[in-house]
Amino acid sequence: MNTKTLDADAILARATPKAHQHAHEIQPFGHLVRMPIALSEAACKEAVENLNQVLADTITLRDLYKKHHWQVAGPTFYQLHLLFDKHADEQSELVDAIAERIQLLGGVSVAMAHDVAETTLIPRPPKGREEVPVQISRLLHAHEIVIEEARAMARRAAEAGDDGTNDLLVSDVIRRNELQTWFVAEHVVDAPLVRA
Repeated sequence: MNTKTLDADAILARATPKAHQHAHEIQPFGHLVRMPIALSEAACKEAVENLNQVLADTITLRDLYKKHHWQVAGPTFYQLHLLFDKHADEQSELVDAIAERIQLLGGVSVAMAHDVAETTLIPRPPKGREEVPVQISRLLHAHEIVIEEARAMARRAAEAGDDGTNDLLVSDVIRRNELQTWFVAEHVVDAPLVRA
């Protein structure tokens, strides 16, 4: 056989995608690896569990914003369509920051829709369209769930000396959700449009 043919065949074999591979998980969900970040294993374990709850709820809140972005109707359609999409994008940024913090602590982030659905504390909405006030009420309730749990978790992180998790929860999760709550809540204030 010609060595040029073998070389070409070897090159093609190396360039061919190795699809349909299977192996064992390298880290099961719920198990930590020790990271050299000067935090106790107990502090990391508690933070990972807490952050996975916030992550599941943040993913759900983001998806709720997307659902309402697509399904909003009525005279405030344009404004809410844009606002809901902006808030969904901001929640996506929080999802990424929370998931990365979980990984940094040596944990495994919840990631798939069915796992999120099993974990979230936010009530599941119906599949169909709802009126704007109901959509907004759902969003406000979801924000309140996230803010309440983030506050409690931030306090526990501070007590454990986990400044990074505390900072993420306070500076990013709580502040972003409080601001979004304000922006959304103002849409259901019963104020006259033309005359006072």
